[in-house]
Amino acid sequence: MFPVRCFTCGAVIAHKYEDYKQLIDSGKSPKEALDEIGVTRYCCRRMFLTYKSVLKEFARYHGAVG
Repeated sequence: MFPVRCFTCGAVIAHKYEDYKQLIDSGKSPKEALDEIGVTRYCCRRMFLTYKSVLKEFARYHGAVG
């Protein structure tokens, strides 16, 4: 799950993640996408650039413990 707030400055960023993913999927570069959605602080930009979803990886092990 994408973080609700930036870990450094505390700005709320989660509501912009879907727009970011749509822009990336449409062929825009990460820089263009972040500029377009209005993410200007480098700490917040880092949150988008370094995020990796691990839900699918964790789902493989669901029920395996026991």
